[in-house]
Amino acid sequence: MKTFNELTRRELLSASLATGLTGLSALPWAAHAQNNWPSKPVRFVVPFVPGGTSDIVARTVANELTKQLSQPVLIDNKSGGGGVPAMQEVARAPADGHTLILGHVGSLAVNPYIFANTGYDVNRDFAPVTMLAKVPSLFVIHPDVPARNLTEFVAYVRRNPGKLNYGSAGNASAGHLAMEYLKLTTGMFITHIPYRGTGPALTDLLAGRTQAFSAGTPALLPHIRSGKLRAIATGTPQRLPSLPDLPTVAEMGYKGFESVQWYGVMVPGATPPDTIKRIQEECRKALRSPTITERFASEDAVIGGEPSAEFAAFISQQQKLWKDIVLKARIKPD
Repeated sequence: MKTFNELTRRELLSASLATGLTGLSALPWAAHAQNNWPSKPVRFVVPFVPGGTSDIVARTVANELTKQLSQPVLIDNKSGGGGVPAMQEVARAPADGHTLILGHVGSLAVNPYIFANTGYDVNRDFAPVTMLAKVPSLFVIHPDVPARNLTEFVAYVRRNPGKLNYGSAGNASAGHLAMEYLKLTTGMFITHIPYRGTGPALTDLLAGRTQAFSAGTPALLPHIRSGKLRAIATGTPQRLPSLPDLPTVAEMGYKGFESVQWYGVMVPGATPPDTIKRIQEECRKALRSPTITERFASEDAVIGGEPSAEFAAFISQQQKLWKDIVLKARIKPD
């Protein structure tokens, strides 16, 4: 007959083995549970009003993600303050992958150098997920301006210093930065008029209340093709397939000039790495769908989707570039 201690040891061993086997069999399930994103609708914050390049890029990707995922990806436009209020809100959001924000050159590479205190650190309180797209910066003018190209426009502005205005989607928007970079490079003096988004800025430009503007191809190509706006240069290193007769700024005598708009996905900084990787993988899949590849190709946009480490390295490089430009151009909050 077995003693009590012998029975106890055998029972404990059997229980331990059973528990261990149960634990091992549960590991795949546990891993799956940790990566069970999304478990509810995903909010994708865009720090500009609808109608601009940033909104077009975000909505195009969100629509495709909604087709792929078990939950919808919903755009939430929160404009104003150079994107700072939207970034503040997302920085405080739960770090579970269900709140994303569209990051761009202004919010990630310029605002840290023009605002004394935003209440967050873009490199600490946010985590890069992936680049969505790089979009060519176009420089356009109202047809009433007596200039057919950048050279003639610069000459006209120099003959009329301070008399012309350019609009932008807001302070630290991509268009604002591109125009200030162009002003710095060419020595022009033209007054900045910030709006609350590309849509309102374009309305005044088309009406002739402002004279110049810079934005990405998605927002401007229809107006250029209709003749309502005149393109005078592109900020890309090479000419664009969609506008093969449009010279680059560098071609017009300003060697080394390059300005492109870029947009990527950011999440709160404490978001788990496996969730970030899952979002990046889904974004990459969406970006390679026929719907997006055809749409972006027609607008000369370069598709992203690379791992988060590559996007982080790109942001770091852009921060160094724009810190220098901000200081030289003396860009300030409006």
